[in-house]
Amino acid sequence: LRRLGATYSRLSLPLLCKSSRNTYKYHIRSYSAMSKTIVVTHNGTFHADEALAVFLLNLTPEFKDSQVVRTRDPAVIDRADIVVDVGAVYDPSRHRYDHHQAGFTETFDDVHHIKLSSAGLIYKHFGKDIIRGILGTNESLTNILYKKMYEQFIEGMDGIDNGVERFPADVKAKYSVSSDLSARVGYLNPRWNDPQPDTEAGFKKAVQLTGSEFLERLDYYGKAWLPARSIVEKAIIERKDVYKTGEIIVLSQYCPWRDHLCSLEAQMELNFILKYVVYQDSNGSWRVQCVPSGDSSFGNRRSLPKAWRGIRDAELSQISGIEGCIFVHATGFIGGNQTYDGAMQMAIFALNAPESETK
Repeated sequence: LRRLGATYSRLSLPLLCKSSRNTYKYHIRSYSAMSKTIVVTHNGTFHADEALAVFLLNLTPEFKDSQVVRTRDPAVIDRADIVVDVGAVYDPSRHRYDHHQAGFTETFDDVHHIKLSSAGLIYKHFGKDIIRGILGTNESLTNILYKKMYEQFIEGMDGIDNGVERFPADVKAKYSVSSDLSARVGYLNPRWNDPQPDTEAGFKKAVQLTGSEFLERLDYYGKAWLPARSIVEKAIIERKDVYKTGEIIVLSQYCPWRDHLCSLEAQMELNFILKYVVYQDSNGSWRVQCVPSGDSSFGNRRSLPKAWRGIRDAELSQISGIEGCIFVHATGFIGGNQTYDGAMQMAIFALNAPESETK
C-alpha cells in the first residue's frame, strides 16, 4: 500500500463492550496492519460524513477492527473491501458508497428528499443492525429509532455535506450557527498556513468526535426518549377522561413528550386536536404547557391568555381568578400552579377563552 501512495491510519476507535451491569462502556482497540478487511476513504481534507461513516463501520460485525486507508489511488480503492466517500461509485452489492458522482440521487427513503452523504449511505445500509446490536431492540422499536436517529442526527450532516441550504435563499438567517458537528469537524483540519499540515491526527479526532456523539445520541433516544412514548400514548388515549373535548392531556409523569405527541397524533389521525399538556414538575407543582404548532416550531397551537403572560403568584391568581397560580411565561407557552386542579383550571380557561386572547 505504501508503494501505491496510500496512507495507513492506525486509528484508535471506541468500541462498545457490554459490562456485567448490562451497560455499554468505551474500550479502545487499535487497528493493525494484520486486519482482515480494508476500509478506504479519501485522504486530504476531511469532513464529518466520512469520519462518521468510518466509525459506524467499526460497529458492524463485518467491518469491526478493519484497517482504515485514506487514499485516492484507484488501485488501492479497487482492492478495498469497502469504500466510502471516494471512488465515484455507489453499489451496495460491492460495498461502494460514494455520493459525489454525476447521476447520484439516493435518499434515505421516499419521504426524505436530501441526497445522502457517505454517512447517510452507511447508516441507511447498516444502521438498523447497529441499533439492534447496541440496544437489543425488537424490530418495531428499531424502526422508530432508525428513523429518529436519521432525522435528528444524520440528515443534517447529509444536507451540509451536499450543500443544501436549510432555508430558501430569500430568507435571511437572524443569527449564525458555527458550532454544529460538521463545523466542529471542519476545525480539526490543519490550518491553511500550517507549515507542516497533517490531516491524519485530525481525522482520528474527527472519527472519535462524530462517533462519540452518535453513541451518546442513540443512548439518549433508546433509554430516555423512547420509553416516554408509552406514557404519552396512554395520556392521549385517556384524554377525554380528563376533559370532554379531548384537547388536554395529563402525563402520569413528566417525560420528553413533544416528538411523541406529534407522531402519535398523526398516527391516530387526531388532526391537531391537542392543545395543552399538564404534568407534575420535579418540585411537586404542576405545569400546563402549550402544544407547539409544529415539530420544531416556537409557535403554539393555542397559547395561554395574553393577560396572564409575565405575571406571577398572587397577582396572577387575582387576574385569572384561579387559586395557586405560580407563573405564566412572557411568551405564553407555559404556566404553573401549585395543584393539579389549579393547572387544569388554567388549561380549561385558556381553551375556552376567545381566540384573540390566546394568539
